[in-house]
Amino acid sequence: MATDTKPIRMDRDVPADFDRMTLPQILADQARRMDPSQIAIREKAYGIWKTYNWQTYLDYVRQTALGLIALGLRRGENIGIVTNNHPEWLFSELGGQAAGAVTVNLFTSSVPEELATALNRFRATVVVVQDQEQVDKLLEMKGRLGHIRKIVYVDPTGMRRYRDDEWLLPFSELLDRGRRLDLEEPERFGRELARGKAGDIALMIQTSGTTGIPKLAMLTHRNFITMSRQWLETTSIGAGSNWISITPPAWIVDQMWGVGVSLAGGMTMNFPETPETVEEDFREIGPSVIITSSRFWEDLASKIRVRMDDAGRLKKTIFKMSVKAGLKVVDLESRREPIPARLRLLRTLASLLTFRPLLDRVGCARMVSAYTGGHPISPEVIRFFRAIGLNLKQCYGLTEAGGIFQVQPDGEFKLETVGKPLPGTEVRLSPDQEVLVRSDAVFAGYYNDYQATEGAFTDGWLKTGDAGYIDGDGHLLIIGRKEDIIRNKQGAAFSPDFIETRLKFSPYIKEAVVFGEGRPYLTALVNIDMGNVGNWAEDRMIPYTTYTDLTQQTEVEKLILGEVGVVNGQLPDPMKIRKFILLYKLLDADDEELTRTGKVRRRFVYGLYIKLIEAMYENKSSLDVRGQVRYRDGQVGTLETRVRVITT
Repeated sequence: MATDTKPIRMDRDVPADFDRMTLPQILADQARRMDPSQIAIREKAYGIWKTYNWQTYLDYVRQTALGLIALGLRRGENIGIVTNNHPEWLFSELGGQAAGAVTVNLFTSSVPEELATALNRFRATVVVVQDQEQVDKLLEMKGRLGHIRKIVYVDPTGMRRYRDDEWLLPFSELLDRGRRLDLEEPERFGRELARGKAGDIALMIQTSGTTGIPKLAMLTHRNFITMSRQWLETTSIGAGSNWISITPPAWIVDQMWGVGVSLAGGMTMNFPETPETVEEDFREIGPSVIITSSRFWEDLASKIRVRMDDAGRLKKTIFKMSVKAGLKVVDLESRREPIPARLRLLRTLASLLTFRPLLDRVGCARMVSAYTGGHPISPEVIRFFRAIGLNLKQCYGLTEAGGIFQVQPDGEFKLETVGKPLPGTEVRLSPDQEVLVRSDAVFAGYYNDYQATEGAFTDGWLKTGDAGYIDGDGHLLIIGRKEDIIRNKQGAAFSPDFIETRLKFSPYIKEAVVFGEGRPYLTALVNIDMGNVGNWAEDRMIPYTTYTDLTQQTEVEKLILGEVGVVNGQLPDPMKIRKFILLYKLLDADDEELTRTGKVRRRFVYGLYIKLIEAMYENKSSLDVRGQVRYRDGQVGTLETRVRVITT
């Protein structure tokens, strides 16, 4: 089903008094203002879309809040939320906030030790979890979680044998307790809701933890409303526009948009059935806007290119000609040069015959804007999507800034930059090129960490930790993490991110980590994309069994060598990759090599694979390795193999 609600621009019509409200108070106000036919939430389950209007949304939040109070929740306490992208996440978060609690979302992919450590840091009294998997993690750690009074689980599947455990409570029972308290004290919810202030802490979000233990960034209701207003003034969205929730609730993006912007703008929150059905659900929803990770766009670009490579000769030829015309248009637009009439006609025909059907097939045909953030992305990925008609733009932000505060304006597209600040946001550079930001959306500080909070600011400006420069048009270009800027043995400075993002534009490269600090040349560890490389190998009847086996095929090594050679051809001599190794396993968050948002923990990876890295500087052609491999069932095995050093 596609939406039949016509979007209404609400950008500058956001009520001024929203700035003085909490997020649950805004929900209550929207429930009064919105027509009953206006959809607030849409969720797909068992192939059927279920909808909630704004009043129903508020009713569930009311029941959840009162249910939590019935469990003994007190104002100022902290609630943990470990759920997937489902309405119960919103009910729990806004319900907890309405009751005066602070909510903290954690990743469902976290292992038991991670969950226990995080929950102990903020001493959660109630934890709302998705299913049996998350319950089992907490039961394993129960001896360390004495401060938790109740575990509330959303999905009852497989929970029959847990019914006698008084520590556990179904979400349905939480709602029932809320309804009973509502009958006993019908004024209770209104009283608690009114006690909230815009300056109260709404939630805490864990930072990515690329350089150490994640910190807890405290964000107020005002922080969220400020960022929401800035985005609604910038983007052609409003009531009835569709947001699709596919990034984890523990990430700032779905908090900023799924909670803040959606509430303030009256947008519809859409929850796909599963990660596997996202493409199909995209088509049915017709999202108006999406912000997601660079990895999503890299994977989608790879999927499209591989699919076209496998198409018939005629279809492949038409696609390549269409993309060629589209790329010419993109390049002229980026230079603000006029587009010849003939080229404009070719682009129009390509859009009608090739690009529109393709975008519809991947669910992007109705997008007003699409954004990428969270990690640098290759300019070629953006160039490709814009060539096929998707208005994909880079944006930039961080949790401590309240989300994304920098974006490419329409009509001022530049491949390499992250654009200009949103209205009400100031950005400048420190003397050592660090990006500084100042806005009312900037966070209140780190939880129980005064020293880190003090260190995050300089003269009232938030330090981002990223190095960059501002061009003559006022566009910001991010060079990379300030602490990750590398100087080789000759003293030349460069950003590993800059090179890695270009390597990952290849459909056959999943991840790359570049090294070279104090070294005579640059090297890299490379993860292949098993899906795309596997299909490539099968088409050529190259036998393999496992990921490790695939990386050791001579033909695969030559394939990746060619892809690295393409990138080297775009780089100055000091930045070229001279040697690389195809890593025998995928980098994994469970092995602490990646953060839960998919960012490489560079220092950890360097220490873990130091022998492989040294081999590339010792003129070795191969190296025997013995390492641990984590299987899908969570078990850890030992792998013994030989890796080859590949010279470009």
